[in-house]
This record gives sequence, C-alpha cells and structure tokens, in this order.
Amino acid sequence: MSAALALLASGLWGTSDFLGGTVSRRLRAVQVLAVSQVLSCAVLLVVLGSGLGGTPAGPVGSWLGWSLLAGATWAGAMAALYTALARGTMGVVAPIAAGGTVLPVLLGLAAGERPAPLQLAGVAVAFTGVVLSAGPDLRGGSGRQGAAVGLALLAAVLFGVEIWALARGSAASVPATLLGMRVTSAALVVAAALARRSAERVGPRDLPPLLALGLLDLAATAAYAVASRGALVSVVAVLASLYPAVTVVLARQVHGERLRPVQAAGVVAVLAGAVVTSLG
Repeated sequence: MSAALALLASGLWGTSDFLGGTVSRRLRAVQVLAVSQVLSCAVLLVVLGSGLGGTPAGPVGSWLGWSLLAGATWAGAMAALYTALARGTMGVVAPIAAGGTVLPVLLGLAAGERPAPLQLAGVAVAFTGVVLSAGPDLRGGSGRQGAAVGLALLAAVLFGVEIWALARGSAASVPATLLGMRVTSAALVVAAALARRSAERVGPRDLPPLLALGLLDLAATAAYAVASRGALVSVVAVLASLYPAVTVVLARQVHGERLRPVQAAGVVAVLAGAVVTSLG
C-alpha cells in the first residue's frame, strides 16, 4: 500500500508540475503559487474541519518544526521549479529537479534505515534514469536554458529537504503536518506575490487551472505523507520522485516537446527502478 501511495503521489506531482509550468508561461510563478496555495489551503481546512482528514494528534513540538521547514522549502522549490519549467524544456528541467531524491535517501541511510539489497538496486536504477532523462549535454544551450537548469538544481536541493521534513513530521501527525506546511507555504508565497506586483493579472479564467493545480499537489503531498508512515523514507522518497516521467510525456503530447534517445532511455530506467524498488 505504501508503494502504491508513493507512486500515486508521483503521478499527481508530475501532472501538477506540468500544469504549473504551463500556467507560469503566462503568469509569474509567484502568482501561480500564491493563488493555488490559498485555494488548496482553504480546501484542506474544510476537509480537516469536517473530520474527513482525521484529527491532528501528538505533541505540537513533534510536528510543528518539521511542518514549518517543509512549507518554507516547498515554497522556494516550487518557485524555482515553475520558473525553470516556464523558461526551459520541461523534459530536461523536471528530471533534474527530481534528482533531489538523493538527499532524503542519504539522510535515511544516515539515520539507520537499511533497505533490502533489491531496493537499493532499484534506487540506483531510478536515480540513473533521472540523470539520463536530463537529456543531451547542455553546454551548448542558450543562456535561458542554462538559467533554467540552475533553477532546477536549486529546486532539487530544496525538494530533498522538503520531503525529508514532511516524512519526519508525518510520523507524528499527518493532518497537522499537512496543515502547518500549507499555511506556511501559502503565507510565504502570498507575501512574495504582494511584494512583487506584476502587470499580469489573475483573471476568472485562470482560477479553474490554479484550483486544479492546488488540489493535485495537495493530494500528492497527502499520499506521500501517508506512504512515509508505512515504509522506509529512503524508498518512498524515490518512488514519489518518479514524476518527471509524467511531466515529460505530457510535455510531449501537449507542447510537442521531443525526447532524444538518451532521454527516452532515462524515462524507461526511472520506471524500471520504481518496479524493482516496489518488489523489494
């Protein structure tokens, strides 16, 4: 069940990243984040208020710090990622950002987690796939593409910290950690949006995709949080980070982006690594 939830989170994140990157080609990334986070935060409050999401449990100190850290790093990571997706090639940016999964794996191993040998092999195959799917050598690319790659690398580091903190907080309370994370990230991106006023305005036609974006990310985060309670973080983090394959496929189908052979091989390796890790 944990593996299935982690893979579900991966699919939802891949779809939300594609949608967020697409909308960010018209609006600023900070606008996209601010509106989508406020909407998803409101939905989460309604769900928790109705009792459907469970009742926050455990001492506040056991999850509050982790939720604040997860919210802050998530906001920074998503701002960097959406800007990179809007400026560069989605099929290159998304896999690089997913490379942040190596950080929680290393932290999990350092904390004493010991995955089975087959799971470690799956992790290695999946991570190799992430590297390969980054595509051709970018040294000859444009300055815009180079900036996108730099932002993707920044997002990778921040994502690594975020999913580790989310897993640690969720071990104490999933609802409380999700709520603390969402409130933190929403407050930060709204403050950033107010500080950086833009000529582009969010209109009524933008609200449906932004609501869908917020709900997709919220559902993915919840699935990952629950999955991390039932399996090793070092394994769940890798399974949940397979979302670039989804983003790459959507970018090809909708925007006409083409994969080079090495990228296609990388996507296959990512999916193969997911299967091996799950079997382990």
